[in-house]
Amino acid sequence: MNRYAGVLMSVTSLPSPYGIGCFDGAAYAFVDWLAKAGQRYWQILPLGATAYGLPDNSPYQAYSAFAGSPYLISLETLIGEGVLTREECDAVDFGSDPAKIDFDKLHENRLALLHKAYERSNIAQDGGFHAFCADNAWWLDDYALFMALKTFFREAPFQSWPKDIRMHWDFAVDYYNRELYFDVEFHKYLQYKFAQQWSQLKAYANARHIRIVGDIPIYVSPDGADVWAHPDLFQLNSENQPTAIAGCPPDAFAADGQVWGNPLYRWERHRETGYAWWMSRMWYSFKLYDIVRIDHFRGFDEYFSIPADAANARAGHWEKGPGMELFDTMHWQLGEVNVIAEDLGLLTDSVRALVQASGCPNMKVLQFAIDPEDTTASNDYWPHNYNTHCVVYTGTHDNPTLAGWYAGLDEASRRQVRDYLGDAFTPDAQMYKVLIRLALRSVAKDCIIPIQDYLGLGNEARMNQPGTVGFNWRWRLAPGQVTDALADELMALTKRTGRVNWDILNG
Repeated sequence: MNRYAGVLMSVTSLPSPYGIGCFDGAAYAFVDWLAKAGQRYWQILPLGATAYGLPDNSPYQAYSAFAGSPYLISLETLIGEGVLTREECDAVDFGSDPAKIDFDKLHENRLALLHKAYERSNIAQDGGFHAFCADNAWWLDDYALFMALKTFFREAPFQSWPKDIRMHWDFAVDYYNRELYFDVEFHKYLQYKFAQQWSQLKAYANARHIRIVGDIPIYVSPDGADVWAHPDLFQLNSENQPTAIAGCPPDAFAADGQVWGNPLYRWERHRETGYAWWMSRMWYSFKLYDIVRIDHFRGFDEYFSIPADAANARAGHWEKGPGMELFDTMHWQLGEVNVIAEDLGLLTDSVRALVQASGCPNMKVLQFAIDPEDTTASNDYWPHNYNTHCVVYTGTHDNPTLAGWYAGLDEASRRQVRDYLGDAFTPDAQMYKVLIRLALRSVAKDCIIPIQDYLGLGNEARMNQPGTVGFNWRWRLAPGQVTDALADELMALTKRTGRVNWDILNG
């Protein structure tokens, strides 16, 4: 069995110029760095077009299950194409802190630059553009019109649009496609550029023997093209307003539970269509990525349903999802596919059974092992309880950084960590390195570590803190922060733990 290692980092966290990480030279340099470090995987966060105005521009609340984020389009590449000038890009205010993304400035200024590029592109004469639009019309037409309408209606959620277009009636769709022709074409241009640039970056990574682990949320945004264009697939009323929304029940971390707000699927309708929308989504995801992590995998077994008008999640209840029927359909239509099941949270026997039956490796997060009350060491997240068919992480985008997490542990928890490791001497500030080695030494087939953990950064580098707003999804690397010395250290670690990417070493 081949054992491999990888690094988790959002594309947006790259130290690129112009306000946000994107598909520019910094991305290619990071691929080279991964190869030098002996890594097999680059795991990223969702690449979708984030919904402006929702909390913190979360990549898990995108305007489409298929469209890519225009923010990820490289301005450097557009400068090279002659549709922008460096002086124009350098003159734009992208925010004052290079270590943080300013989404308001991006929305205001980066999109304006992209529109200028579109106006100069003469895209209507590009045969490749027309072929792209024809090949992707099944999702692109609705998405591009949806985004044009968002601008036309001043970013208002589609549920507040006039009834004819809110309900996606054909005559209204035809009317607005004519009236907003150039705005629609602009958004198709953005998706064309996104697809070009991403496919080139992925091809470069694959040629360097790096595989991309993508990430898709199980649910879609309530204010998005998928819900607007396919209301029959979601639990909506006759006015296309949600009747039930997603979330999770009260627990020790949230007394009222969590209300995520995503409309729930009408699984019976999906079943009637042979899960056509989901099969299209998965097929398209495997065009973008080599491996797909599905967030909130347990929702396929059971999902928590909350009345749309509820004040909190206390009024919710569990309902059954599609279970193995969905994955049997996927295997029948798509063949053997590489999926990682994000099965974190409440694990029931039926969730465990679904993960096992699906054949997908599940996730083990080292931070979740620590519980001083667990005197029998039976916790699923202790490395001695792993089987080989799993992926181990020190933490995810929703966790504190490893160094920040350890610094915040109480004395009993720190003692539990040290007793497990048999380590009474490593200074607290260096314990993150010992824990990384523990994950790498585990029997898990794959081990993926956030870049913040390899760098030993504190919680100032945390990507997301669930249940909070105002500062999430913004962290970025500084230029030069990822060094050749760190790559050499990782190469040695992966060799020592049998996880080195031999394809790289063998050329």
